[in-house]
Amino acid sequence: MTTFNYLMHNCSRLFVATFLGLLLVGCSTTISDYRSTTPAFDMKTFFDGKLAAYGMVQNRDGKVIRRFRADLVGSWKGNNGLLEEDFFYDDGETQRRVWSLVKHGDNQYSGVASDSVGEATGESQGFAFNWRYTLAIEVDGTTWDIDLNDWIYQLDESRLINQTEMTKWGFNVGQITLVIEKIE
Repeated sequence: MTTFNYLMHNCSRLFVATFLGLLLVGCSTTISDYRSTTPAFDMKTFFDGKLAAYGMVQNRDGKVIRRFRADLVGSWKGNNGLLEEDFFYDDGETQRRVWSLVKHGDNQYSGVASDSVGEATGESQGFAFNWRYTLAIEVDGTTWDIDLNDWIYQLDESRLINQTEMTKWGFNVGQITLVIEKIE
């Protein structure tokens, strides 16, 4: 194979790979895909009162590395909310996170927590809610800023499923799956 043919072969492979990557990005789900679904998710209504969560953390290969349960309490005054989360992991670790939340117009929300880096933002459409934020997470004695992309799907009036993709520098580092139920 001549040098020219070799370069053309590699360039065409790069072009095909780039095209397929762009095609996949263009086909990804957006919150507007859920506009006409029911029941309509409303953070203020769902995260008001006592809730229980059960979930797992998986590494980037899909292996379950932690399981947990969490007790949550939400309260709202007008468009300002407080969501208190107490996590209990299978390895004995406990963690507390308190979100200060704000509901804006057009199903838009924002929030901050003591371990969030900057402000979280989210939007609901139909039965879905997409919440994006960065958390400072300690891993082996080092704190990493991990980007989280939560997709929350309300199943009925008292249950939802939350799937979270965790990334660092744009690379998948793990995922979280949990079920949250209203208990009051």
